[in-house]
Amino acid sequence: MWAKTITGNFANVIHGLNANHLTDQVIQRSKRMILDTLGVGLLGTSTEVCHKVTQYSKIYSSDISSTIWGHLDFRLPPLYAAFVNGVAVHSMDFDDTWHPATHPSGAVLPAVIALAEAFPREKKISGLDLLLAFNVGIEVQGRLLRFSSEARNIPKRFHPPTVVGTMGSAAACAKLLALDQRKCKNALAIAASYAGAPLANAATQTKPLHVGNAAKHGLEAACLASQGLQGNKQILDMESGIGAFYTDYNPQTLPTLQSYPWLLDQQDVAIKRFPAHLGTHWVADAASSVRRKLVESSGNLLPLDKIEKVILKVPEVKYVNRPSPASEHEARHSFQFVACSALLDGSMSVQSFTSENVHRLALRELLCKTQLEHPPDNTPSFESLYCEVSVTLRDGNMVSDRCDTFYGHWRKPLKKEDLEKKFQSNASSVLPAEAAEGIIETVYNLEKVEDCSVLTKFLSGQSVRALSEKLHFL
Repeated sequence: MWAKTITGNFANVIHGLNANHLTDQVIQRSKRMILDTLGVGLLGTSTEVCHKVTQYSKIYSSDISSTIWGHLDFRLPPLYAAFVNGVAVHSMDFDDTWHPATHPSGAVLPAVIALAEAFPREKKISGLDLLLAFNVGIEVQGRLLRFSSEARNIPKRFHPPTVVGTMGSAAACAKLLALDQRKCKNALAIAASYAGAPLANAATQTKPLHVGNAAKHGLEAACLASQGLQGNKQILDMESGIGAFYTDYNPQTLPTLQSYPWLLDQQDVAIKRFPAHLGTHWVADAASSVRRKLVESSGNLLPLDKIEKVILKVPEVKYVNRPSPASEHEARHSFQFVACSALLDGSMSVQSFTSENVHRLALRELLCKTQLEHPPDNTPSFESLYCEVSVTLRDGNMVSDRCDTFYGHWRKPLKKEDLEKKFQSNASSVLPAEAAEGIIETVYNLEKVEDCSVLTKFLSGQSVRALSEKLHFL
């Protein structure tokens, strides 16, 4: 049915997409995203911010409950499970990043997994159902971001997951609930009234709440729409709707459902090797290369006392310009910190952001010698930015290197074995090895899984042996 409005068009597509529309590449890419998101979420359950929101959420209870990842005997109402698990995913800034800029998976996956557990036992949600809903949520985010040229660059005013992530979560949950076109429109309208959070809270414990709230509020919007709650039926068409977040908002209709062209087919995501703002990953690779050159010419030792200054040529991104970060969250959003850490250690890891490493004397001394430069051709876009690191020694010699594409970027994606290694390292901090292996097997076969509740059993820490009879493939 042809729709007269952009909002109606989106509702028709959300309602009309089915599993047959999914391409092999979309399925494979989304399964990588799901595995990575589950891993960073499991690791994130150990963070201070996740502990705080978990304690807060314990005041809520209901007859229906969903799994809190990494906890065998602790469940919450679906809305708060989506919230806590969403916070866990973004608690270390370790989750995937897309172009135009957003963190697509963390806003959607915790919501659809929590919702899938809320269905009656006789209504099994298959792995294919979950994959379809997840991809609808990713697709809606990507389409909305393309309504603005401004959105193609690293954000300046608001955090994108709080806007498009909330809308994507609502679309994904509307899909899983099988809402009709009218209710899909209302889900989008309700979600829009939950959307938006300022970027000023980047590099604080509040930033992870952005993704948790996007997951929770999208799920809530779809549930309210399913009850008949109504909103503006042109929420995507109006400057005072979603257009309120962009100065150059220009909405377009989606392609027809016949041979639907998924954005994930055209644009893969970046998967991070260490937990920090994506822009710092160019810095890390360039700085690590400079360190290798310095060590080779200095008898396998870093000549720290001979370094006079460090110059980083990066795009101008104010919230990642932090010359002297005082916390792990500030360090994750600091070009300078990541450059100096990589120069000192040769690589970045989860351990790079411990308090001991953030405050070590050698790093503080190197930070004092570090300066940023912003070449006019270095635009703040994850598609085109670069980083050049130059170290000038006291004898006048200079060692430099440049990174145009880091390993993990969509132009240089992680190999399957490295993705699995990242997942295993993250998951092993909270789950038994058998449960982690069960998640890998389930995700890799998700389109064949009859009942996706097996995934949440593994996420809670149940072993493969305990679930051997439940893991059935179609």
